[in-house]
Amino acid sequence: MSTSDPSFAARTLADMRRAARHAWHILLTRGPSQFQFWLIALFIGIVAGFAALVFRKGIDWLQVSLYGVGDPRNLNTFAEALPWYWILVIPIVGGLAVGIILNRFTPDGRVRAVADVISGAALDNGRVERRAGLASAAASLITLGTGGSSGREGPVVHLAGIISTWVSERINASGVNGRVLLGCAVAAGVSASFNAPIAGALFALEVVLRHFAIQAFAPIAIASVAGTVINRLEFGDITEFTLPVASTLEFYVELPAFLILGLICGVVAAVLIRAVFFAEDMGDDLCRRLHVPGWLRPAIAGAMLGGMAIAFPHIIGVGYETTAAALSGHLLLNEAIVFAVLKVAAVAITLGGRMGGGIFSPSLMLGALTGLAFGLIATSIFPNVSGAHTIYALAGMGAVAAAVLGAPISTTLIVFELTGDWQIGIAVMVAVSTSTALGARLVTRSFFLTQLKRRGIHLAEGPQAYLLSMTGVAGLIRPASDDSAPDEDVCRAMIDKGIYSDIGSTLETAMPLFEAHAVNYIPVIAQGTGDAQPVYKGVLYHVDALKAYNLALATLSREEHG
Repeated sequence: MSTSDPSFAARTLADMRRAARHAWHILLTRGPSQFQFWLIALFIGIVAGFAALVFRKGIDWLQVSLYGVGDPRNLNTFAEALPWYWILVIPIVGGLAVGIILNRFTPDGRVRAVADVISGAALDNGRVERRAGLASAAASLITLGTGGSSGREGPVVHLAGIISTWVSERINASGVNGRVLLGCAVAAGVSASFNAPIAGALFALEVVLRHFAIQAFAPIAIASVAGTVINRLEFGDITEFTLPVASTLEFYVELPAFLILGLICGVVAAVLIRAVFFAEDMGDDLCRRLHVPGWLRPAIAGAMLGGMAIAFPHIIGVGYETTAAALSGHLLLNEAIVFAVLKVAAVAITLGGRMGGGIFSPSLMLGALTGLAFGLIATSIFPNVSGAHTIYALAGMGAVAAAVLGAPISTTLIVFELTGDWQIGIAVMVAVSTSTALGARLVTRSFFLTQLKRRGIHLAEGPQAYLLSMTGVAGLIRPASDDSAPDEDVCRAMIDKGIYSDIGSTLETAMPLFEAHAVNYIPVIAQGTGDAQPVYKGVLYHVDALKAYNLALATLSREEHG
């Protein structure tokens, strides 16, 4: 027996190793089973939830260390008592650190956030940049900890995307699975940040994946719940904002007022979006003219923020204290208006100055201030048929955020989950619907899609537009040696007339050539280096391009309706 036991144990261990290798091979080559996929989604949800928690704790630690505040949620009130030079210096030092990090670890000095995750889902099989993303998370943490006027959801979403990208690469996930895993990570990150499991799941579907496929819902829901559990283990089952009294609504009479509020919020959201891009363009122009190095740009923005914060410390940080004051009605009309204007300027400086952060939390604050101001005016004009003016603050908070994000469903739900008030849902929905409809006409659907459009990525037009940019010409050409290729002299004559496509281009540039010149094929060339003549590589037939395009559309349709 003594000689047979080790042999049996060795055989058992060898069998287990072979089974594990076989299972790993199947996972890599055929993809995970449904049960395995749910386990992976749960794992991603837990890790992304902890990442969001650590990010939030890091911001709190920086604010406590630098500003000396006991409770970071009361940062604005505490900052009023600090020496003016301290309020000025902290954002400058933070901006300097941000500039050095981004200049060292990103190719363009730009912070990665939600727009990059949306682009990764649509164009890169659910993958996002890891090195630049980690640098962006560090930069955004410093920005928010040192007084930057932005939100934490942008960097948290991209940080979660890095986690799913790592997992997708480990298991060699297909494009479909990679996108679903990205949605899982985003849902968990949002849920862990705001204790909002329903909104987190819908945000991933509505904003990032931009479809509601059944196959994606279960794993995303699992990850979202996991992220929420992480949040509640640390903070308990509490809402981000506490409303002082039960809300009342003069139901039928007040609904037209909420329609008007929604239109106003749509305009306010468009102003915020355009202000950010105006500040970004102005910063680019000034840095180019004055030869300001990229690493110094966030420090200059920090100096501007610090100067504003000396007189108005309410612009510092995420702004939960001011948002809570607006929702509880503890601000006067002139305060609400002034704070709203200053918040737009502060957010534009922060994001335009490339300091980092997200735009969701600022849009909540701006919406609450806008709604409160509207409510104070409306209830003073019609006091006998009006409910509490704080209802308008709550509706305005959702309306501005929905128009900024272009996500009416998830934003409506996240407002409910942030406040715990589900009694005035119709009023919020009315304001959100009109603000989103108007905001989508004033900008390109949302802040994120407008941001991508400015980079030449046209996701707002739908897959029929961006799928062309994902299909390369090189894989579709028929070489010059092919029997079906036309005569080379004819092709060279077309090249001399400027009718050709580069081998490194995509169908986005090639397809318009067929319509413009009414041809069935176009020559494809490879540009020579220096003074060398371009090299003729073959031809791209219109029918081949259409087949590839139709196949891409059919594949995406199966994913979205699977």
